[in-house]
Amino acid sequence: MTAESYPSAMIFLVSTQSHRGRLITFEGLDGCGKSTQLEKLAKALRADGFTITVTREPGGTAMGEKIRNLLLDSATAGLSPLAELALMFASRAQHLKEVVQPALTEGRIVLCDRFTDSTEAYQGGGRKIGIEPVLALHKIVCGNLQPDVTILMDSDVSASVERAPPQCGTRFGRQS
Repeated sequence: MTAESYPSAMIFLVSTQSHRGRLITFEGLDGCGKSTQLEKLAKALRADGFTITVTREPGGTAMGEKIRNLLLDSATAGLSPLAELALMFASRAQHLKEVVQPALTEGRIVLCDRFTDSTEAYQGGGRKIGIEPVLALHKIVCGNLQPDVTILMDSDVSASVERAPPQCGTRFGRQS
């Protein structure tokens, strides 16, 4: 892939001289193609010699995956919205410590399937907690860390529902 075939934002993203890596997040409904497009971008950037870390939220670490499984478990349907929010940020804190920050410090490009935008949508909006508590926790857990680029995958809801993986039948996935 040549520089001419990258979107202009991508050229800026990967050509900026910096000791810190870059964080690119993918957001959108389950089944909209986030994982597919993330993997395609990772493959193209690796082919051009970039060092890439691919990860996801919730999850991305051993502890984060345990939290993810708890959140996806339909048996946790009685979990309070605030407890769910706390678990999302517990997973994110561990994820940042073990995966994201070290990769950024090493100058890697981090491609992450979901980040705080999803928490704003699902817990802030879907669970009716509001955006302010989500952003307050983001500030506590993430400090000033914001994605360098967020790719929002827009898709037809019915097509996304058809394509969504089986875990979307859980209480968590049904919010999409």
